[in-house]
Amino acid sequence: MADDLINVDAGYLEKFMADVFVALGVPTSDAVICAEILITSDRRGIESHGINRCKSIYYDRIKAGILNTVTKFEIVRETKTTAVVDGHNGMGHVIAKRCMEMAISKARECGMGMVVARNSTHYGIAGYYVLMAVEAGMIGVSGTNARPSVAPTFGVENMLGTNPLTFGMPTDEAFPFVLDCASSVTQRGKIEVYDRLGKDMPPGWVIGNKGEARTDTHQVLQDFNRNLAALLPLGGAGEDGAGYKGYGYATVVEILSSALQAGNFMKALSGSAGGKPAPIELGHFFIAINVEAFTELDDFKRRTGDILRDLRASRKAPGHDRIYTAGEKEHEAWVRTGKEGIPLPKGVRDEMVIMRDELGLKQYVFAWE
Repeated sequence: MADDLINVDAGYLEKFMADVFVALGVPTSDAVICAEILITSDRRGIESHGINRCKSIYYDRIKAGILNTVTKFEIVRETKTTAVVDGHNGMGHVIAKRCMEMAISKARECGMGMVVARNSTHYGIAGYYVLMAVEAGMIGVSGTNARPSVAPTFGVENMLGTNPLTFGMPTDEAFPFVLDCASSVTQRGKIEVYDRLGKDMPPGWVIGNKGEARTDTHQVLQDFNRNLAALLPLGGAGEDGAGYKGYGYATVVEILSSALQAGNFMKALSGSAGGKPAPIELGHFFIAINVEAFTELDDFKRRTGDILRDLRASRKAPGHDRIYTAGEKEHEAWVRTGKEGIPLPKGVRDEMVIMRDELGLKQYVFAWE
């Protein structure tokens, strides 16, 4: 049975997460960055990468000693337009934000900038970083590899990560164009949401090790770690639905997130060594493109907006009265959650209680208790 959802003020949740990170040993300024990026995910309606992940991805890994609370940001190679950064298993949000800031600075001076990071950790939604470029009047691109969970076309073994390839572009509308999605049909975080709600997955998301479709959400999450189940790439199994395209894009992201910065890839990102938890040591890439190096920013925004408006105004399929463009639903979610708060299932609320009590954050008295 699905849990009852309770709406909680976004600002309250952001403050709570920041205090959790500080109590774990993250410097205050870094904790604020981490909490801001997580709540941005919830505000944009991407519940799989917000407070839903606070305990399982960050709190638990810090407690296990495989995620460093104090981030050592080391520039190991640099030119006017590029840089390679070593994050030394620090907070991925902090590493990623500084990397995109560097890329934007280089693009402002030289027209384009690209920064790659190795030995980083989970950085939340890729969309946050491309939005940084958009706010600077630039095109942003970012991607990251991840724990192996996706099978290649005609395979059943989890080899690639969900590997998002994300773009952000400024427009003359109230919201930018932001394409922020995994190169797999879905991602582990969304399956975790289904698990919290007690729901089976739709067929076509996950394949078993004998090639069978899997929908048993809770067991699939266990079987990922035992290599008995794998996510499918965009397009699904085989070639009939063009799954090879998602497989190909995931491989591109894997290469740009590892080979370019001499970082780890695929099975080396499993998060275990000798049967014990180990740092995952992810790689990321960040590209900023200064629009004004090519054309006038206002003209770019107008033409981009025209493209999106023409798409939305095109003829609708029977039974549908609206066409969306990327970033539109997230903008609407941002407006809605700013007014109504973030809907939290019981599982997430229970984890908040655990973190509060274990860390002694007595200033938080939750309304649902």
